[in-house]
Amino acid sequence: MKPHILVVEDEKHLGVGIKYNLEAENYRVTLVEDGPNALKAATSETSNIDLIVLDLMLPGMSGYTVCESIREAGLNTPILMLSARTLAEDRTRGFDVGANQYMSKPFDLDELISRIKNLLQNATVQAKPAPQSPSNLSEIEFADIHVNFETYQASVRGKSVRLTSKEIKLLHYFLENEGRVISRNELLTEVWNLSGNIQTRAVDQVIARLRKIIEPNKTSPTHLLTIRDAGYRFVIDPKNLSDNQVTPED
Repeated sequence: MKPHILVVEDEKHLGVGIKYNLEAENYRVTLVEDGPNALKAATSETSNIDLIVLDLMLPGMSGYTVCESIREAGLNTPILMLSARTLAEDRTRGFDVGANQYMSKPFDLDELISRIKNLLQNATVQAKPAPQSPSNLSEIEFADIHVNFETYQASVRGKSVRLTSKEIKLLHYFLENEGRVISRNELLTEVWNLSGNIQTRAVDQVIARLRKIIEPNKTSPTHLLTIRDAGYRFVIDPKNLSDNQVTPED
């Protein structure tokens, strides 16, 4: 069966052009021009969407909101964001709400098609049954923190906190690799689905926010540690910490 791609673009000539070229690559394509219809199509049980090409500036609902709502619905459909915005904070926000890749307009058509192919291939690999691990748990409790991975809700020292989809995914990955030093490149590849060579502060920014949530004192972390010149290390029980190469981050 042909992969089904949802193209969300309010510039009709551009949307039609993308649709035409993707169909020429043997994809099945649905084109919508506003946020509410994009969200409806993406979350419908009958749509069977395999990948979404999502513009940011949309009528009715922004692409950021569409993307975040899709992730909050528990869907892992690959999302490639398109935008005329080129600032680093725009890209970072896109990744924070759950985008897999981000391309700036104007873009090269061959690059767009290549990225779509790679995202679909990665999604096929990730769809294989996963072994039982902390990421399959619905909730976890450590120290005075309780996290529900299904609702994205956390209770931190008696205070209710809602985590973003990226914070949840990052915490999952740390729990899967608890105690191991993980490089930024690995996090970019495994959590952000990006090339580890890309230059971005997205990892550091999400880790800084997660640290503010779970650490009693973010300047002296006991769970989410920075290992100098190596990466990050997540420790459930600080008593298991055996090295002193920890550098706090703002």
